[in-house]
This record gives sequence, structure tokens and C-alpha cells, in this order.
Amino acid sequence: MKQLAIFVSGRGSNFREIHAAAKSGDIPANVALVVTDKIQCPAADYARDEGIEVVHYPAPNVGPPALLRALEQADIDYIVLAGYLKLVPSEVVQAFPQAMLNIHPALLPAFGGKGYYGRRVHEAVIASGAKVSGVSVHFVDEEYDHGPIVAQVVVSVQPDDTPDTLAKRVLKQEHKLYSRVVAALCRGEVHWREDGVPYVEPPIMLQDITK
Repeated sequence: MKQLAIFVSGRGSNFREIHAAAKSGDIPANVALVVTDKIQCPAADYARDEGIEVVHYPAPNVGPPALLRALEQADIDYIVLAGYLKLVPSEVVQAFPQAMLNIHPALLPAFGGKGYYGRRVHEAVIASGAKVSGVSVHFVDEEYDHGPIVAQVVVSVQPDDTPDTLAKRVLKQEHKLYSRVVAALCRGEVHWREDGVPYVEPPIMLQDITK
């Protein structure tokens, strides 16, 4: 069974969905470690309640080498970012090639990069006049929201949308898509073309997710 480390900074709703899917067997993996920059955030509290080890990073006297040791000691196979607002250190990115996922509440490469997180993303989408937004799951490299995209789902922008109403509909699709991509990764169903583009085989049925 694969071992997952989940990186979080806030409520951890995607983390909770992934953890529930792992407990039910829908994701063939175990959440072995949670890493957070906010040690008292709701996601960290949930992890402790569930008996999952929590590592505070970045934190005083905890640099990239210590984080890497914690990941190695937990025999982590894959890292899943779930609302983690810090840039993952390059040492960790390089240690987990093609093994670290992130989710973004928009259709990358639009509305991504440093400063584009949470409500700010949805504010920018609405301000732009875009007719669609969505969810992107991508592999992590050393830049914010920049790595190869593995899956996306579209969410329409309604004329009367506010950042909060759009965020609510996008989050619903995040919960559905992310668990499926993590499950596919753990089952060995994520493959790579020669040009470095990832894909899922068998494909995730996006039309089912958007209902």
C-alpha cells in the first residue's frame, strides 16, 4: 500500500476527502504524515484526532533536511498538497520527481502563480470576465502552480456569481477530482508521454464529475 504525506495550511477539506477515500479503500493508500506551516490549523487538529503524525514546516530549527528525514522515515511514496500556501523546498521537489501533486481552483495556466490562492483566485476570474473557471491537478515543480497538468475539470461562471458562490461550486469539483487523481496515481494509472506530459489511463470521466 502506498504511503501519502499531505501538506496543508488551513481547513484541509481536500485532505479530509482524500483521507476518507483512503480509509474506505477508494484510494489504495495510507495517509502516513501531515506537514503544515500552521501547527494549530483545523487540518492539523483533524490529523492529530485521527492519529496521523504532524510535522511543522517551515518552523524554527526545521529546515529542508529535517523535512526530508521525516518523509523518508514515514516511507512516503507520494506527496499531496492540499491548500499548502508555502513553496515546497527544491530539495523535496527533487527528491520526489513525478510524485508530488497539487490542486488549484482555476484552469491553469490562467490565474495561477504566487499570490493566486483561495478567494483571490475567484476574485480575479470574475474580474477578468471569464465565462469558465475550474479545477487543475498538476505535478509540482519549483515554481508556484507551474508543473505539468494531469487533469482539469471546467466550472461555468454565472453572470451573478460572487467570489464566494463560485468558490463553493469549484470546491465541490475539487473534492471529486482530486481523490480520483490521487487514486489513479496510487494505482499506477498515471503515465507520461515522451514530451513530458502526464495523462491518466484509463481516463477519468470528467463528465461524471461535473454533475
